[in-house]
Amino acid sequence: MIYISAIGMINALGNDNAEIARNLTRGTAPGMRARAGWLQGYPTAILGGVDSELPAIPASYSGHHTRNNQLLLAALAQIQPQVDAAIAHYGHDRVAVIMGTSTSGLNEGDEHVHLTLNNAASPRWQYSQQELGDPSRFLSHWLKLEGPAFTLSTACSSSARAIISGRRLIEAGLADVAIVGGADTLSRMPVNGFNSLEALSPSLCQPFGRDRCGITIGEGAALMMLTREPQPLALLGVGESSDAWHISAPHPQGEGAIRAINQALNDAELQPDDVGYINLHGTATTLNDQIESQVVHDLFGDRVPCSSTKHLTGHTLGAAGITEAALCALILQYNLPLPPQDFSVSPPDPTLATCGILHQAQPLARPVILSNSFAFGGNNASILLGKSV
Repeated sequence: MIYISAIGMINALGNDNAEIARNLTRGTAPGMRARAGWLQGYPTAILGGVDSELPAIPASYSGHHTRNNQLLLAALAQIQPQVDAAIAHYGHDRVAVIMGTSTSGLNEGDEHVHLTLNNAASPRWQYSQQELGDPSRFLSHWLKLEGPAFTLSTACSSSARAIISGRRLIEAGLADVAIVGGADTLSRMPVNGFNSLEALSPSLCQPFGRDRCGITIGEGAALMMLTREPQPLALLGVGESSDAWHISAPHPQGEGAIRAINQALNDAELQPDDVGYINLHGTATTLNDQIESQVVHDLFGDRVPCSSTKHLTGHTLGAAGITEAALCALILQYNLPLPPQDFSVSPPDPTLATCGILHQAQPLARPVILSNSFAFGGNNASILLGKSV
């Protein structure tokens, strides 16, 4: 069994676990609001941002100076004592770092291009900042580690796959501890890219709503520390698959998603009725919600409570998997009520397959939670978390 010994995160819900837990329970997200300057041709866009001051990156790490890495440092600060203790106990070569991202330092690259086109120069841009491998490389250097360190970029399942990879490294004996997670930062390219696909909602996203019309993008970072040492929270099972169907649309029968969920259940030696809550990928796009609701209906019926939390964090892209797994861990750790789906703007879509969509908060009846991440390219990942005692 692989256990979760520490969690740190920051996103539109708040700047640390305590604030995030409070706002998740209230159903309010201070960072979800209209923001200017991100969407070409429009004065504002609804985005999920982090408004707090972030840790500084010193000049000696100038090649890693990005907002993405500052978000990671904010998450790391919350688990620093546990990380330091693990390094001291196991050694610098036995701690792995696996991150997920889709933007890395893309926004810094965008700023550099903008300045260059206007005959100016960015005082701090370096090409290495926007390399996809930079988040794991940065954290490994920052912590002076010598163990495995790599980054995964499989769109919205990136950091969920980082969790899976961290477990595998420990099970293979290549590490004793894995710091897994990810970060993504608000950037003009994905905001405008989703808008060009007509997949960016002009108002706050409405997962599983009748009038849903696209995603709300957010930013954030989250880290988990995985270990063999028994802890109250455990990584019970994992599953991953590839649709091999379409670059952006999910398989029309959800075959890849079904495989990933079944793998996670089989890995954990659990049945569908053992699950107490499902955190849905729930992007509020027409196809994703349609197919995911059908998948959940086919596997769980309407017996398992489920909801998407993306109206509270925004879709944090490469950080979505770890962000939502970490929210699920907080629900387990602090016995938080399950977050209901927000249908205050749009009523539920009556054409969707029936599943256990929550209309109001309720307690978690069984201490097992499934978190799904279904990404572009058909990259699917399912994570099962639970209490170990």
